[in-house]
Amino acid sequence: MKVFVASAWPYVNAVPHLGNLIGSVLSADVFARYARMKYGNENVVLVSGSDEHGTPIEVEAIKRKVRPKELTDQAHEYDKRLFMDVWEISYDNYTRTESDVHKDFVKKFLLSIQSYIITQKEVLPYCENDKIFLPDRFVKGKCPYCGFEDARGDQCDNCGRLLTPDLLIEPKCSICGSKPVMKETMHWFFNLGEFNDKLSKWISESKTMPENVRAVAMSWINEGLKPRAITRDNSWGIPAPFHGAENKTVYVWFEALLGYISATIEYFKSDAWKEFWFGKDIKSYYFIGKDNIPFHAVILPAMLMAAGEYHLPDVVGSTEYLLYEGQKFSKSRKIGIWIDEAESIMDIEYWRYVLIRIRPEEKDSNFTWREVIRIVNTELNDDIGNLINRVITMINRYFNGEIPQLHHELLDDKDMALISLMKEAPVKMGDLFEKGKLKAGTDEILQLARENNAYLNLKAPWDLIKTDVSKVANVLSISAGVTYTLSFMLSPLMPKHSRKIMDLINVNVDKWEPLQDPSILKGKKVSKAEPIFSKLPADIEKKIPDILKQVREEVEKKRPVLLK
Repeated sequence: MKVFVASAWPYVNAVPHLGNLIGSVLSADVFARYARMKYGNENVVLVSGSDEHGTPIEVEAIKRKVRPKELTDQAHEYDKRLFMDVWEISYDNYTRTESDVHKDFVKKFLLSIQSYIITQKEVLPYCENDKIFLPDRFVKGKCPYCGFEDARGDQCDNCGRLLTPDLLIEPKCSICGSKPVMKETMHWFFNLGEFNDKLSKWISESKTMPENVRAVAMSWINEGLKPRAITRDNSWGIPAPFHGAENKTVYVWFEALLGYISATIEYFKSDAWKEFWFGKDIKSYYFIGKDNIPFHAVILPAMLMAAGEYHLPDVVGSTEYLLYEGQKFSKSRKIGIWIDEAESIMDIEYWRYVLIRIRPEEKDSNFTWREVIRIVNTELNDDIGNLINRVITMINRYFNGEIPQLHHELLDDKDMALISLMKEAPVKMGDLFEKGKLKAGTDEILQLARENNAYLNLKAPWDLIKTDVSKVANVLSISAGVTYTLSFMLSPLMPKHSRKIMDLINVNVDKWEPLQDPSILKGKKVSKAEPIFSKLPADIEKKIPDILKQVREEVEKKRPVLLK
């Protein structure tokens, strides 16, 4: 089994905020870490990269009178360091759309599907002042659907509808603010409608695609797919490879989708990349925000169908929106937390755990500091950390620091029930993860820890030790087995803290295999008990505004100019 994992390519014109992170990057990493334990490191690849072409960067470069690549070089390196060094994202390859491998592959791929590409004339806004056509974000205006005054030529930030420049009401040039004229231009289109029936059959018959993604894709398909422009009249991007398209570039969405393949090619540097894209023994997972569903569940599979034998997406794990204290993230209004601010506020692995626990899988979810405090102080410290501390302390106290022997003949129903749960929890968590349900999967961690805490309270080994040492041995042997199990279940979320737990019971767990019998831990020497987690101050909620103000002043100084 080969497992391909990808996160949507972050656009480099802004530092990602927590909502961006959980929607794609962190979700993909947590799943990939699980998959490596389940299927083996050599059978899993995790890729993504900086999406750096297109109009937003070009507009910014024109305003600053610099080359676009000067801006994106800095932004790419900054984001890459944040993801891999700060947030512990385990990319096998985090590349960029300026990669030569990517640019060459995109051109060859588009030429290979040229039979599905047609030309059409379009009438588009043209700025007579700047002497350029105004695709996508080169033009702004009022949204025809919701009336939002500052909609872009490709999408409305208010209602989320995809747009084209000609739909905008009262359009104006993003560079000089003048009113454009409408002018005819030739463009190359991917004839998406040719795949209407194939896409409908594929998505409706899929047994792995999440229902929310299936619903959005079918909505598009049922409306009747139309040709979509694959070229743009801007200069910052991959030159269109078609005859007669010398002054055109490839639309960023088409090339970014192809980046999943080019990033795999770039990583392997050999034909080994094909094992993840061709054949039947493959599973592919894409982690995205809900606004990207049409691109990943309609346009990407259509392009793959056009090219021949590529493996189509199995699971497109889409999140809803994450709000910050009930409001949308907004840099201009200073609402939210950005990923280069987070490490100065709280341990990054706490952030990783918290964000997965509030991941908006079924509906929009709300980040509140009250909930963060509850998750860290109750779930991590009380439910998990305190359990492990109790178990280690009692093994040291009653059995000279060695995990005791399990006496199978003395097991009762309560013992057997916890052993069963210990074996079942990782299986259930894995099943949910493979459906793209990461938050739901982590519920299994909490249930196991809480059941073990209740079991200890019921068995009361501190009293039982006075009358029956063998039964206490069973209690702590089983609880050590649960600690073992929790250590590797936490590993995808909190790799460093997981390692600490493993060290406490002197094990090294690198496979996703449920412990079938706690007795195999017999004789393992445990370390001295020490806190795995620490609680957040109860008054941190009141202090956050001041903490954030101070952090932002420091972080702002370090950001590349494009990201300020």
